[in-house]
Amino acid sequence: MTGGRLREAPGGAPGTQPDPLPLTWLYAPGDRPDVVRKALVSGADVVIADLEDAVAADRKGYALDATAELLADARPGPVPLHVRVNALDGPLARAEVRRLAGLPGLAGLRLPKVEGPEDVVRVARWAADAESDAAPGRDEADASDGSGIPALHALLESALGIENAFAVATAHPAVRGIALGEADLRAVLGVTGEAGLAWPRSRAVVAARAAGLAPPPQSVYPDVADAEGLVRSCVEGRSLGFLGRTAIHPCQLDAIVRAYLPTREEIEAAEEVMAATAANGTGALALPDGRFVDAAIVAGARRTLALARRRR
Repeated sequence: MTGGRLREAPGGAPGTQPDPLPLTWLYAPGDRPDVVRKALVSGADVVIADLEDAVAADRKGYALDATAELLADARPGPVPLHVRVNALDGPLARAEVRRLAGLPGLAGLRLPKVEGPEDVVRVARWAADAESDAAPGRDEADASDGSGIPALHALLESALGIENAFAVATAHPAVRGIALGEADLRAVLGVTGEAGLAWPRSRAVVAARAAGLAPPPQSVYPDVADAEGLVRSCVEGRSLGFLGRTAIHPCQLDAIVRAYLPTREEIEAAEEVMAATAANGTGALALPDGRFVDAAIVAGARRTLALARRRR
């Protein structure tokens, strides 16, 4: 547990440290290394090479080989490259993690269908085994603090995963984020409308923040042709506390960024908060318009201004 403070990211690929506030996470099929390379220069903040849903069963082996080849380069692209492995209770995930975890270009692993903290701990152990193989003499205890293990991002896609959201978020020091996999979650819950996902969404946001993690990104918006619907969905997600979104096509990136960038009014309000704090110290204070400012408001203002810098 981190006492409510955002955790510092573990060492990822050299030269590919992510934006501290990434807004776009673009999936690309792992069996299409040409597409992954294009994704890396698409403008996305983070690219996710997918070994799971985007890859047919008879292409899984090739996808792993192709992805490992990309990650052998310490800087496979200008932005961090993550990998979504296959189901943790299936026959492929362990070998995938052990193959990829020690490669210099890997910035993070996305873990599908996580249902409890034991799933995360198991993956961390696999990753530590890979590090031990790469550096003989390193024992499992050396990795208990998350050092040497890629950033882990847990995807909650079941009712049990949602129930265990906070336990998952605090399962291991290498956990750097949680997020929803809403397609599977809809099917599991039998949800037919947006209202049925309101509580799981809020649960994920609260669990992440309580664990000291960054706000989670929204799940993918599957209708690539519906740009207006994507924007509306992003606006709603932002109101719920999400930060950014995963995407399945580069054409979705601009809409996501626009929806999540602060408005001019929000920027001005944040600047006023920071100016008042600079003039009066960090204690609680009241602005001329009657707004009350405390440490939480100041933290929000800092995040707003950090996002605002992306406009430049």
